[in-house]
Amino acid sequence: MRHETIQTDITVIGGGLAGVNAAIAAARLGRTVALVQNRPVLGGNASSEVRVWVCGATAHGTQRYARETGIMGEMFVENQFRNPEGNPYFWDLVVLEAVRAEKNIQLFLNTDVHEVEAEGDEDDRRILSVTGWMMGSERRIRFESEMFLDCTGDGLVGFLAGAKFRLGREAQHEYNEEWAPEVADDITLGSTILFYSKDAGQPVKYIPPSFAKDITKTTIPMKRVIRSGDSGCHYWWIEWGGELDTVHENERIRDELWSVIYGIWDYIKNSGKFNAENMTLEWVGTLPGKREYRRFVGDYVLNQNDIIAQREFEDRIAFGGWSIDLHPPQGMYSTESGSKHMHMDGNYHIPFRSTYSVNVRNMMFAGRNISASHVAFGTTRVMATCAVIGEAAGTGAALAVKHGTTPRGVYENHLAELQQTLLKQDASVIGLRNEDAADAARQATVTASSTLCRLAVEAPAEAVKLDTDLALLLPVAPELEKLELLVDAAEATTLQVELWSTGRAENYVPHTFEVSGSAAIGAGERQWVSVPLAWKPESAQNAFVIVRANAAVSLLASDVQQTGVLSFKRVGEGRTVKQLEDHTPTQPVVQWSMRGLNRKPFCFRAYPETSAFAAENVTDGYLRPYGGPHLWVSEPLAGGEASVELSWSEGTAIQEVHIVFNDDVNEDLINLHHHRTPFEVIPELVRDYRVEALIDGAWTVLHRETANRKRKRVHRLDAPVTAAKLRLAVEATNGTPYAEVYEIRVY
Repeated sequence: MRHETIQTDITVIGGGLAGVNAAIAAARLGRTVALVQNRPVLGGNASSEVRVWVCGATAHGTQRYARETGIMGEMFVENQFRNPEGNPYFWDLVVLEAVRAEKNIQLFLNTDVHEVEAEGDEDDRRILSVTGWMMGSERRIRFESEMFLDCTGDGLVGFLAGAKFRLGREAQHEYNEEWAPEVADDITLGSTILFYSKDAGQPVKYIPPSFAKDITKTTIPMKRVIRSGDSGCHYWWIEWGGELDTVHENERIRDELWSVIYGIWDYIKNSGKFNAENMTLEWVGTLPGKREYRRFVGDYVLNQNDIIAQREFEDRIAFGGWSIDLHPPQGMYSTESGSKHMHMDGNYHIPFRSTYSVNVRNMMFAGRNISASHVAFGTTRVMATCAVIGEAAGTGAALAVKHGTTPRGVYENHLAELQQTLLKQDASVIGLRNEDAADAARQATVTASSTLCRLAVEAPAEAVKLDTDLALLLPVAPELEKLELLVDAAEATTLQVELWSTGRAENYVPHTFEVSGSAAIGAGERQWVSVPLAWKPESAQNAFVIVRANAAVSLLASDVQQTGVLSFKRVGEGRTVKQLEDHTPTQPVVQWSMRGLNRKPFCFRAYPETSAFAAENVTDGYLRPYGGPHLWVSEPLAGGEASVELSWSEGTAIQEVHIVFNDDVNEDLINLHHHRTPFEVIPELVRDYRVEALIDGAWTVLHRETANRKRKRVHRLDAPVTAAKLRLAVEATNGTPYAEVYEIRVY
């Protein structure tokens, strides 16, 4: 048996998506990192061992412009290209290769950390080392670092270090949370094991094991949805153990989940109620996917009211958008719905103070064990949100090492640097803008070869009946005078239209009524109808235009996507199966759905011309939609090229150019594909481009890229050049006719 000591700046324990993102973020900032995972693969609940969908702020398309960027975004986009079928083993490789690409990371798989050396009194502790056993290799490894990140989910490292934590549900009075119980208890969300099935193409018999449960003697067939063709996360509701200790009774929970899975399969195969003769089990998980255990106490405990109010923390470092999603303690045996959901009107913010321990000075955490109440945890627990918190925690840890301070010291003395570093990495933060003094692009004058000024969609593809309210979201910059809509009318009637503002820049729902208009329509098809809607807001922002239901009318929708424009339909309660998901139908993001309308804007013409896509947006500091598009969009390339140019009054030294292209963060991506996009590369992404500098009166190519499929690109020159002008020339995209760029930075 070997005894080893590994010394790095930072040790990250836990190789789920939170730990992976934390390790990569710290490594990219020049810190040496040990990433320690107790399983043979990375990914945690997302790995091929458990196979949970990586969900996040998009909430399966409920929230708008909500997909994560930064490291998590890179993996989403890479997986979409490399793994369009959603193979769980290929997803493992996407995560593994993201880690292996970082030379500053030492990866230790199959290494279970169960010893922690810490010192100090109860209120001021410090971790000296953690020790793990590498299974199968007989290696006992001691990890020594300045900073330690507990990304284990269950929080074992922090527990052993003496970090303060919570377990179970807080009482309602503690944070004044509507969804908290009146009396605190130790109930948590349960665990789940998933299974895959497939059609074998020939009859397959099934003899259940002796421990298979007869589910007809339970409430499962009556209260849950069983379909022979479903598998994987369609059976997320096979959940149990919330009334037990989900860690110490893990084996008992696993056995109960297995008994139900094999019992469900017996019901599908042998009850005669399903067309399942050729169906067989392809895979059954062996590890319970845990949802909840310890939650550490940080300098701030995120709670339900913060989530619903979308509180804008001064130290916000990440965002989420999944609903507060809580499950009954009895899990699959409950007679209640499998889950209940409370939605916020848009994305919410997560503070840095919820990522470090209140009493262990060199310990941070990310994932489902962050400093949040049980109710708030109901949304922060989903994996893409855990991942972006991980990136922020890893960045904070790197800055703590850099400055020789604690995470609390980073919050107190280096918060601006933390947030600006995250923005420079294209991390998932909303509402903050680039204020990096070192970015020379901020002092440049920006012009473009062309800019899209006419906001219109004019190519109809299908008619959508106006049997319920329909809506169109579009940017108003600086004003709107009238809107023309393309309609079919079965008879003469009047079209009623209302314009609402969205309340907050990160929201995409109607909030405040602003103005209305109407127009008389004669019977006929494909008529352009002009509706007066005069609105000039104090600052450029989105308008939510509602076309009121009219049974005689249809709006024409296009199959040509227009950046900055979304279409909606008001829906009733039929969006989900009530036995599984209990959503409140009056919540705006539930009422207004894009299902069936994604990338299908209603045909319209907006007057007057817009400045929403101006060239100077590439240096306005915003990296994603926020009260408007915040990107440059050219006129159609039409076989040519388009360029955006930065000019300085005198020569500027250029060694590094950062570019952020549009990868349509409204497009919902997922690792194992409960849906598949019709494209493997986001069409809006620029494919071929040149970066050029005007040197001695001549344009010189600094870098040329072909076949790009990434959002963020950083081009470092071997030696700096001095130029008064820099140009990004877009030659081709991955599908759309426009060049679309969020940001250019110059260092």
